[in-house]
Amino acid sequence: MRLIDSHSHLFLEEFAEDLPQVMARAREAGVTHIFMPNIDSTTIGPMLRVCREYKGYCYPMIGLHPTSVGADYEKELEIVARELASPNEFVAVGEIGMDLYWDKTFLREQQRVLDKQIEWALEYGLPVVLHCREAFDHIYNVLKPYQQTPLKGIFHSFTGTSEEACRIMEFADFMIGINGVVTFKKSTLPEVLKNIPLERIVLETDSPYLTPVPNRGKRNESAYVKDTLVKVAGIYGNSPEKVAQVTSDNALKVFGMLK
Repeated sequence: MRLIDSHSHLFLEEFAEDLPQVMARAREAGVTHIFMPNIDSTTIGPMLRVCREYKGYCYPMIGLHPTSVGADYEKELEIVARELASPNEFVAVGEIGMDLYWDKTFLREQQRVLDKQIEWALEYGLPVVLHCREAFDHIYNVLKPYQQTPLKGIFHSFTGTSEEACRIMEFADFMIGINGVVTFKKSTLPEVLKNIPLERIVLETDSPYLTPVPNRGKRNESAYVKDTLVKVAGIYGNSPEKVAQVTSDNALKVFGMLK
């Protein structure tokens, strides 16, 4: 059974002490690919180091995370532009998007940064990986003008409503990323997923965050994508093997790696 973790931050210091063991557990769980989204200029080096050490298993993205958008956002964007033009083999522009949960101070700047990075994704023929927190309408409005373009990507860590899922599905080449949140007791995702075709779903962990049940409270890691798989298989009434195959193919398709 092949599994893919389409969103994992295994390059963060939470994994500094035991990364080889974390990778070994992921392989044992059947994980064949781990896709790593960047955060800002401070994480590019650690991310690339991990991806070089585990080349062919871990794949880097480049982008500026919305919570890192501040007064110096233009300098940060220059670094993203430079990295995109470099020979590094980035598989996506991410993690990008908007986050108005903590602070709305830089709302306009977040919109500008998102728009610019979408333009770069189209220029380089790369998918985007979108972060959305308390900002769905804002992101949708930035995306809408690109609906007739070849833009593709993943709406990462989706926790929205059925209506929001339907609006994402207006974009034919976008997948919806599901992680440990679907296993939480009060999650509304099991109901929402009933209106989303399995062919539009990818699995992720968002390690070290959002650990699924039954490991809730521990640091998340890529091996735990299997717990999310089991829950999603139950929701769709399919075998874990079938859901693993479909969601893995979906992820590889987005990242242009489906053979």
